[in-house]
Amino acid sequence: MISNRKIFFSVIDWGLGHATRSVPVIQSLLPSNQITIGVTKKNKFFFDQTFPKLPQVVLPSYNIQYSKNLPLWLKLLMQWPKINKVIRAEKKILAQLILEKRFDLVISDNRFGLSHKAVECIFITHQLVLKTPVFSQRANKINRSYINKFTKVWVPDYPDSENRLAGDLVHSDEIKIPVSYIGPQSYLVGLKQSEQEHSGFDYLILLSGEEPQRSILEEKLLKKFGNSTQKVILVRGTIQKVKPVTALKIIDFAHGEELHHLIVNATTVICRSGYSTLMDLQLLGKKKLILIPTPGQSEQEYLARYWQQKFGAKILLQKEIERFDFKA
Repeated sequence: MISNRKIFFSVIDWGLGHATRSVPVIQSLLPSNQITIGVTKKNKFFFDQTFPKLPQVVLPSYNIQYSKNLPLWLKLLMQWPKINKVIRAEKKILAQLILEKRFDLVISDNRFGLSHKAVECIFITHQLVLKTPVFSQRANKINRSYINKFTKVWVPDYPDSENRLAGDLVHSDEIKIPVSYIGPQSYLVGLKQSEQEHSGFDYLILLSGEEPQRSILEEKLLKKFGNSTQKVILVRGTIQKVKPVTALKIIDFAHGEELHHLIVNATTVICRSGYSTLMDLQLLGKKKLILIPTPGQSEQEYLARYWQQKFGAKILLQKEIERFDFKA
């Protein structure tokens, strides 16, 4: 039990999944601790809405960028000098914050630079092991070197290996600091369904992730369902303009009670196989899933295969959407 601590809590801004899964963790800490949240331009709006009274500190964005054609592992390799620069910058910022704000506990969801020898630092991740098609040993060595600079690790998954949602990703004998499995985390658990008209529909499409892959998938699915007679709702995850499609109900963003309502009332959910999304769906009891891993993102490709084997999810490759029969 953590109490009477001055906590600096921050999450990587690689999509909103890390932010949403941090909500129940922050809520559990709030009653007996002082919390300041580290935000970036990309996730500040979410924390403004979710925890409007908590003080914030602005951190540099990792600003991970995808490619239309290159696999993510290669794109990340090309961006490593920029990412490493951000890690060094956030380390300097943290050192200054500890001096000025007197934080005595730092909690970081996948921000590698937020460790400091002077205070207890907890790292939250579901990737103790990285799944990469090349340079796997080197990538995992770097990953472990950053994790082992923290005091301990919190893994948002079940402690029992038979029930784990992330499979091999959350077990490594080479992590040298204590590892605690804190269970799957979802800010949707415990929320009431909103009183909305959406009920008994066939498909809920949840788009997420960075551009340009989010837009590529959206375009393919809009084309596929453009003349559908099925009841389909699309949550886009962006405010970018899109042409209306009469066959679909289109929503830019859905959070909280509205998103809970949509997931619970959908017969089938179509989404990326990002881990935060999968935790939401598992904890809300959704079993009929069609997972479309981001092309070249080896973590999502592994999770899609694992969920197909473990939980009976269907895998749909992005390049095969045109030929896929959604009525089957």
